[in-house]
Amino acid sequence: MTARFNHTIIASKIPADMAVFYIDILEAAPAESWGIFTNVTIGDGVMLQFAEVTWEYSPQHYAYLVDDGHFDRALRTLRERSIEFWAGPQRQQPSEINHGHDGRGVYFLDPSGHYLELITHPYL
Repeated sequence: MTARFNHTIIASKIPADMAVFYIDILEAAPAESWGIFTNVTIGDGVMLQFAEVTWEYSPQHYAYLVDDGHFDRALRTLRERSIEFWAGPQRQQPSEINHGHDGRGVYFLDPSGHYLELITHPYL
């Protein structure tokens, strides 16, 4: 069997806030949580585990493939909540989206400062 992605732990300032944000933007589903983890699931049963850390961490980049309807809903949420977003990965072209790789894409920060990317068409 080829390896399949199952879960990742995401360093968080306030895990519960992260879970709500990901539920709203990614349309993730709440999942059973335990210990230090506040969990949600996304497509293919992938679990995102938000864990509060007490040390400094470097922001990470997480890219998510979504369909056009989901992209439109997420972009509307970003605008309604006045969440900054950019067309480029280094905060280029504020308040714009890109049209790379035969789709659409957008970059923004989650509540813990990680870079999120939504794309409607895979790079490869």
